[in-house]
Amino acid sequence: MENNEKKNIVYGSDVEMEHERAGLFVSSAMFSKHPFSTHISGRETPDFGEVFDLDQQVWIFRNQALVTVPRSHRVTPVSVTILPCKYPESLEQDKGIAIYLGIQNPDKCLFCKEVNGHPTLLLKEEKILDLYHHPEPMKPFLFYHTRTGGTSTFESVAFPGHYIASSKTGNPIFLTSKKGEYYNINFNLDIKS
Repeated sequence: MENNEKKNIVYGSDVEMEHERAGLFVSSAMFSKHPFSTHISGRETPDFGEVFDLDQQVWIFRNQALVTVPRSHRVTPVSVTILPCKYPESLEQDKGIAIYLGIQNPDKCLFCKEVNGHPTLLLKEEKILDLYHHPEPMKPFLFYHTRTGGTSTFESVAFPGHYIASSKTGNPIFLTSKKGEYYNINFNLDIKS
């Protein structure tokens, strides 16, 4: 890995997190609309929105990481960018919609990589449209988006069974395989029209 690439990556995995129950049974479905119910072939424009967990914690960009903080009028969440995979036929079917997930200002994308023997969620400087236009799916950058009721989950395509998760306020989002055990893996995705 080159030195400049090291500066542009932020690590997070459930191995680094404490095991604390994070209010998995809080029910608040403020989901405005589903961004895409089927794959839209030839789509060139990402959807934009905000993500927050069941504890009403939004994602913000702080110290080169995506961390969760309580939602309030004084907090500006990151704007997430979402594009479906252009070539989903080469991926597992019936797992959800394969999407690229990024943020704006700065332009970065979430991806998954094994670090010290553990699947880890990373944030890397990458343009979501470059990923979208790649001639084959970029699996480390893809997540299966599944919507159940008013909430969404984001499962790593590169590491099946590992989901984007949140825990305590101020901690980075991360990957976990402990579905429904200690961490929030259900998020509200509020797409802006």
